[in-house]
Amino acid sequence: MSPRTSKQNEEIREEKTALIMDTALLHFANEGYYTTTINRIAKHAGISKGLMYNYFESKEALLKAIIHKSITEIQNYFDIDRDGYLSEEEFEFFVRKINDLLKKKLSFWRLLFQLLMQNEVREQFLKSFVGSDSLEHSGTVPDLQLPASQIMRIITDYFTRKKVIMGESYDPFLELKMFLITLKGYAITSIYTDDTEDENNEMAINRIIEQFK
Repeated sequence: MSPRTSKQNEEIREEKTALIMDTALLHFANEGYYTTTINRIAKHAGISKGLMYNYFESKEALLKAIIHKSITEIQNYFDIDRDGYLSEEEFEFFVRKINDLLKKKLSFWRLLFQLLMQNEVREQFLKSFVGSDSLEHSGTVPDLQLPASQIMRIITDYFTRKKVIMGESYDPFLELKMFLITLKGYAITSIYTDDTEDENNEMAINRIIEQFK
């Protein structure tokens, strides 16, 4: 049998990486991050503990990779032309794509939200990837297309520009906060709704866009 090509080796590595991450997420969500061991993940994934460390140097690195994956998927649809300016069309596109992601990868997002409900994990996520959950402070997300601080600047600028149209009574920071709360609330409700084709979901997305666009 001829030796594998570098492309085949890369494909195998990607498959193994995805398998390890999916297995880890399942155990982290259902059994708890701190309770789950590398041994348990490796056994369930059907690989040796030694091989596991060839892919991830620690359990913390594995957790970061899982969250990194989720953030990257979302970022792919934010400010898609990367000009630092979020138009109304880009805003609507982003919200609708978030809805599509929730539908297409329901199991992944259910497990991820379940994982982030664990206080210690949520705190580690905020410290490592966001820096702070406030609107005034944002950290840097390593190796992503946009740093978290830039995302917050762009979306804050989007709401600030609306003040010119809406008048002095319009509070852009309050509106931004309400948008983030609304979107997170919708996401949590959506992933725990069995019927992902529910017309009410589409109506809710349309209402969010209408409210904040």
